[in-house]
Amino acid sequence: MTELEKRQKRCCFTGHRPQKLHRAESDIKKDLEEAIREAISSGYRTFITGMAYGVDIWAGEIVVRLREANPELHLIAAIPFPDFSTRWSNDWKRRYDSLLENADLIKYICPSYNAGAYQRRNEWMVDHSTHVIAVFNGEKSGTKNTIDYARKCEIEIEIIQA
Repeated sequence: MTELEKRQKRCCFTGHRPQKLHRAESDIKKDLEEAIREAISSGYRTFITGMAYGVDIWAGEIVVRLREANPELHLIAAIPFPDFSTRWSNDWKRRYDSLLENADLIKYICPSYNAGAYQRRNEWMVDHSTHVIAVFNGEKSGTKNTIDYARKCEIEIEIIQA
């Protein structure tokens, strides 16, 4: 299967960290799971998470849970740089490590932190997908940059209100 053919069955996530959300976490997770289930129904089998705490990790956890009943599902962890999670709380680090253990592929985008690492990670995810599920609060952010890049690339975007 060519890279282009693989891309046709890939979906990536973008979204905010919890402190930037305007709706309850439980409601966002419910909407996220519904969007993921719809993507699966539309033929998507591989999901790419950027592994940030908040929406990215929730989305990855949902994919891993759904994979228990559907082993055709795959998870790619696109990480901007090694040591990305160093300053996080122990709970988020634990969840991050658990997702890494359950990922089918771990892709480090940059060898170390640099000012463009997050944007390069976001562009890599879009460049390897044909569908983006975005949890977006409408404000200027990395999530907005990712949505703008996906629009420029003419990639299908589904926006869940944050």
